[in-house]
Amino acid sequence: MKAISNLLNKIQKSIFSVGEVVVFAWRSLVLIFQPPYRFTEIMRHMEFVGNQSVGIITLTSIFTGLALSFQIYLGFKLVNATNLVGPIVAMGITRELGPVLTGLIVAARAGGAMAARLGTMRVNEQIDALDVMGVNTKQYLVAPRIVAAAICMPLLTALFDFMAMFGSWILCIKIVGLDQAIFFEKIRQTVEVYHINEGLFKAFIFGIIFSVICTYRGFNTTGGAKGVGEATNKGVVNSMVGIIILDYFLMNLIRIFYLMTGIGS
Repeated sequence: MKAISNLLNKIQKSIFSVGEVVVFAWRSLVLIFQPPYRFTEIMRHMEFVGNQSVGIITLTSIFTGLALSFQIYLGFKLVNATNLVGPIVAMGITRELGPVLTGLIVAARAGGAMAARLGTMRVNEQIDALDVMGVNTKQYLVAPRIVAAAICMPLLTALFDFMAMFGSWILCIKIVGLDQAIFFEKIRQTVEVYHINEGLFKAFIFGIIFSVICTYRGFNTTGGAKGVGEATNKGVVNSMVGIIILDYFLMNLIRIFYLMTGIGS
């Protein structure tokens, strides 16, 4: 009975925590549309989240395309269907792997930095000092980071998709010797614009999710240097878990939307 009680308490705390994060996000995002507008801060954080993530996204996406293509090629070779490697990789990358892996990578890199920076400001009483000066700290510190992440994530996902397919092209055409014309024609016949848009929409949501969670953890840090480390760890871990879980529900919601609107039928 004690184990069940502890489990129920943990579930209850988790639900309350999700509610607090949602309220925190709503109160922060509403402030975007109220003066003073923080366009300079948004651009500065876009440079950090977007520009500084280009290198790691490019590197990981190329090798993701290489590895995924090789594994699919080995499987399809058994049934003499190697011409389908290109479209299968393209569908998997654009709809699932692109947004999810980009979300995980950027959450670890930029989200962790958000939590650590805000956590350090909180324990050093810099946020309290801004409050005393009359600055709305959620508008100044939180909202620009969320907007920047939401804008940059689809752009980074598009880069991931392109470079992953470049890696797939290298493997299929230059290494295993598949026909290049068939490779591109099969992709053209299979992949539609709405498949790409599905991945970009997911990336937009994932950007909001990881930035909200990480800024919430950093903004509410307590306990000095140890608290900053714990806030950063919780922010990154919760963001990654949230992205993977949310991907499943988004996939089903998008599927329902397709059925209701007749897209892809």
